[in-house]
Amino acid sequence: MKGEINTVLRNLLTEKTIQLNVEAKNWEQAVRMGGQLLIDNGFVESRYVDAMVKAVKEMGPYIVIAPGIAMPHARPEEGVKQICMSLITLKEPVYFGNSANDPVKLVVAIGAVDHDTHLKAISELMEIFINDHNISKIMTSQSVKEVLDIIDGN
Repeated sequence: MKGEINTVLRNLLTEKTIQLNVEAKNWEQAVRMGGQLLIDNGFVESRYVDAMVKAVKEMGPYIVIAPGIAMPHARPEEGVKQICMSLITLKEPVYFGNSANDPVKLVVAIGAVDHDTHLKAISELMEIFINDHNISKIMTSQSVKEVLDIIDGN
């Protein structure tokens, strides 16, 4: 679907919510860095990022959804102000403790206001991630524009 823009996703993933080649010592730092972009843009309260970390500590690395990809999130009532998403790539992959999908190089943090509104964005993201070439391109991108071009279907 070349040239077809993923509208919901594209409204969430912008120059302000994507950061590349981030240095993180461990999974918790990676989650916090993805969450910090959401805080910096006024989309979530800082307690939401704490809740994302707490969820992994309590429930394990279920957020590592595919090889090399983690999708941290917490409950809407834990400090989400509006639907949001951030994407970071890590300079060096980190281990979350998920034997099937570690190490992680791509972290997509999500904040949902309810149980439904974010599903369209996740669906659009999965359309991109279904193609291993897209994942590889995102993980090796050197500019935010490259990532946005992939999201935009170019």
